[in-house]
Amino acid sequence: MKITTFDTTLRDGTQGEAVSFSVEDKLTIARKLDELGIDYIEGGWPGSNPKDKEFFTRAKSELALKHAKLCAFGATHFARYTVDTDPSIRELVDAETPAISIFGKTWDFHVLRALNITLEENIRIIENTVGYLKQQGREVIYDAEHFFDGYTHNAEYALSTIRAAADAGADVICLCDTNGGTLPGRLSEIVASVRNRLPGILGIHAHNDSDVAVANTLAAVEAGCTHVQGCINGYGERCGNANLISVLANVELKLGHTTIGDQKLRQLTSVAHFIAELANLPVRSDQPYIGKSAFAHKGGVHVSAVLKDSSTYEHVNPSLVGNQQRVLLSDMSGRGNISYKLKEQGLEAQLNDHQRRQLLDQIKQLEHEGYELEAAEGTFELMVRETLRPGRTFFNLVSLDVATKMGRSGGSLTVATVSLQAEDGLHTETAVGNGPVHALDLSLRQCLSGLYPEIAAVRLADYKVRVIDSRKGTDAKVRVLIEWHDQERTWVTVGVSDNVIEASWKAMVDAIRLELLRLADAADQSARSSSVFLPVSDTLP
Repeated sequence: MKITTFDTTLRDGTQGEAVSFSVEDKLTIARKLDELGIDYIEGGWPGSNPKDKEFFTRAKSELALKHAKLCAFGATHFARYTVDTDPSIRELVDAETPAISIFGKTWDFHVLRALNITLEENIRIIENTVGYLKQQGREVIYDAEHFFDGYTHNAEYALSTIRAAADAGADVICLCDTNGGTLPGRLSEIVASVRNRLPGILGIHAHNDSDVAVANTLAAVEAGCTHVQGCINGYGERCGNANLISVLANVELKLGHTTIGDQKLRQLTSVAHFIAELANLPVRSDQPYIGKSAFAHKGGVHVSAVLKDSSTYEHVNPSLVGNQQRVLLSDMSGRGNISYKLKEQGLEAQLNDHQRRQLLDQIKQLEHEGYELEAAEGTFELMVRETLRPGRTFFNLVSLDVATKMGRSGGSLTVATVSLQAEDGLHTETAVGNGPVHALDLSLRQCLSGLYPEIAAVRLADYKVRVIDSRKGTDAKVRVLIEWHDQERTWVTVGVSDNVIEASWKAMVDAIRLELLRLADAADQSARSSSVFLPVSDTLP
């Protein structure tokens, strides 16, 4: 069965704390949602603010949606106006969208206390608004605000409001759990009751205040709703709306209905991260389906089973939603974790069982000391390559000195001096940097640039410090994670110490040594290939 999808990221999503999109952002997101195959895109409330008004104005000429219908959002007309004289209704019509979503009061408590009008007058307002918008040739989605609370307090009145909208021509009646307080069992009962009494298309709009918005949406679909609303990544007011990413995946993969189709479903992870970037908000690592940890395995028992059959600990194939399986390294790792990571890095055949056991023991010890190898896969790769090339360190630290001076003006100056014993002798360099890490990085490179010019391609991309045991205050150990990149790849190294400078230095040295070992291995492979393919005449005595 086809389940119609309605995205309200650009309207309800922007009501969430810390969520803010520019007009340009909203146009870009609308195009991305259209590419994903969403059926309706609610762009905002044109009568509420200049930004949304500008969005709809620009959308007329700049948005060429191939699949989705753009939808303007608003409320039923104010009691002090007639429907054709209400300025907010005029803004909705002038937005010239093919669809309009309009919300009205369902809960008698809200009608009497918030609107301060009679229950009968509210019914007439709903009928007049929906009927007027249908006369303008628009598709109308009627959002029954606070429907589940209203139904619980006065079922007959709540039902009479949605009957009024349906009789006036609404194309969809969407039942809203506006306060997010209804649990799945009760919501399913109410939806089933409405389904038995009201023909036509029913929709569901769930908020997540009880942490069951996705569950409520799925329950509503099973009870007869064929129109689902939500926000990408669960953005929205208070605790957010139903996470449309999870809704789409569950409806398709678990309930067997069609939303955007299995091919588009493979874009879920990239779209979720794309929109999160525009929102300038991180995607939760543990977000179902599309989070970095959604298909990550850490425990040795789990990894051992996953290597035999991934379905042992994965409820779906991660590729179905555009994600991928990951195996983490930690003190809970087993031999399977090591095997997986070696295979992932193309080093599977190079370590024997004894070396793998030693590597596993080393990882467990480092984790006990405060290292974190889940994220620092560069440090793990270095450990493997050092196992294969024992004693090949390229350089060793002789001395390191860092000094930061601050003046009355508030500015600072950091100077680092590094002395290294390299394969061609002693190298000492001094550099001035923007802080100690930058100064150390410059000094290290200057010491090695003559002997190993290739390291110029290695660049520091990100730097993070974590206090391991905050209870010890300034005496606590710190863990430094540094992300690096060269022309081909990105990797992370880690350093731990009770001195942040030393921890940073360890992570820096690991990154450079790893790159040098990679280059050495690549050179050896190239040499072996050349010897294999020498002309026959060159091999004769």
